[in-house]
Amino acid sequence: MPGTSDTNDGKHPVELGSVQETLFIPLAARARESVKKRPLLRDPKAVEMIRAIDYPAEKYGPGPGSAVTVLRTTIMDSWVRAFLAEHPAGTVVEIGTGLNTRFERVDNGTVHWIDLDLPDTVALRRKFFADTERRRTVAASALDEGWLRTVEESPGPYFFVAEGVLVYLPEAEVAAALTRIARRFPDALVAFDTYPRRLLEKQHQQAVQKQMEARWAWSCEDPRSLERLGLRVIEAASVTRPPRAVRAQLPRSFRLFLPLADRLLRGLFNLTLFRTAPRPD
Repeated sequence: MPGTSDTNDGKHPVELGSVQETLFIPLAARARESVKKRPLLRDPKAVEMIRAIDYPAEKYGPGPGSAVTVLRTTIMDSWVRAFLAEHPAGTVVEIGTGLNTRFERVDNGTVHWIDLDLPDTVALRRKFFADTERRRTVAASALDEGWLRTVEESPGPYFFVAEGVLVYLPEAEVAAALTRIARRFPDALVAFDTYPRRLLEKQHQQAVQKQMEARWAWSCEDPRSLERLGLRVIEAASVTRPPRAVRAQLPRSFRLFLPLADRLLRGLFNLTLFRTAPRPD
C-alpha cells in the first residue's frame, strides 16, 4: 500500500495515500530548520513528530528544496499574522493541513482555526493534536462542499491557506474549489502557491528518480489568470522575493542566498495572496 511503513523502534507507523505522504516534505524541512543555531523558524512540534513517526526518509530526506519549503512557510505565516493583527478573532482555514503547525506558530489566543485534510491524514494528525474550543480538525477533501458549512459556523472574517496542496489537483478541480470559496465567502483572503509548467515537469522527473507515486497535476504560469474565478490579487511574492517584512527577519545566510537564488529560480516558486469579491450591496 502506498505510504505504508512498518513500526520501527516504537515509532508511529505511516499508512497514507501517495499524495498525503508528501506532508513529510514540509514537516522534515521545518524539523531540520528548527535545530539550526539560527533558524528561520522554530518548530519544536515538527522535531517531536519527525522523531515519533516512522516516515520514509529515503524519499523525503534532506535536499536542496528544504530552504525553498521553509521560506514558503515563513511567507505564509507572515500573511496569517498580518490578518490576525487586523482580525484577532477571525477564522483561519488550513486546507490540506497535513502535519502543519501553523496554529502553534501564530496563535494569538483568540483566533478560530480549522485544519482540513483527508481522513487518513487526520487519523495520523490526531496522534499529535487535539481539538479545542477555538481549533477544530475536519476530515474531508478540499473538493467536498460539506466542510464549507463548518467554516460558515465559525466567526469571520476568513483566511483560507493552502500550502503545497493545490498543485496535486487537476486544473478543473482547483478552479471548482476556488470558485466555491469565492462565492460563499465574500471579502475573504485566500493564499496559496503556484508553479509554472517547466517546474511541474521537473517534479515528475524527480518523482521517478525517488520512486514517488505522487505527481503534480496543475501548473499556473500567471497567478493573475485566476482572477476570473472571483479572486483579486492583493500581494504577490516568491521564495526568492519575499515580502519586505519577511526579508528583514531573515538570517544573514538566507539574505546572502536570495540574489543568486532569484537569478536561478525567478518565476518558479510563486506565492499569491488573493481577496474574494465583496458581498454585493
